[in-house]
Amino acid sequence: MSEELFPSAAPDFTDPLGLLRACHQRILRHCETLEKAIAHVKENGLDAEARKAFGQVYRYFSTAAQHHHQDEEQDLFPILSRQSLKLADLVHGLKGEHKAMAAHWDALQPLLEKPDRIAEDQERFATIVEGFNAAYRNHIEQEESELLDRAQHILSSAQLRDLGNNMAERRGLRPNYL
Repeated sequence: MSEELFPSAAPDFTDPLGLLRACHQRILRHCETLEKAIAHVKENGLDAEARKAFGQVYRYFSTAAQHHHQDEEQDLFPILSRQSLKLADLVHGLKGEHKAMAAHWDALQPLLEKPDRIAEDQERFATIVEGFNAAYRNHIEQEESELLDRAQHILSSAQLRDLGNNMAERRGLRPNYL
């Protein structure tokens, strides 16, 4: 049987590091959506399909991506920073990248919020998207390759449970394993 017929279940709050990785994949898909939408607007103008895509990206980065950064900065990073100077240095760099990504979002957000602005200056929009996507892709690459695997080996079961509980609460959910 093909794996596609029976996909594995998405991680939940009992697997907070898996959930962070899954969020990274969603972020990357939204970055791809932005790139495809740029090409779509060039060919078709700012039609309903483009507006829908921009709306989805806007909603995702206004909510879920913000929660993701909070999960890392408020819960995961502090634990890992206390483990070693090397991890503290890595976390410090990642927090700096979060600030840079927030600046990219500050440039992109008003355009996605009012897509007519995109049509007014498509080149500027494409440049902003390019910077936004590059920042996220580089950041995710570093977190995936240098941070999350280490975290998997460092964090205790209790720390993972607490991380998952905090992530759920941040989203207004109450997991059943509190």
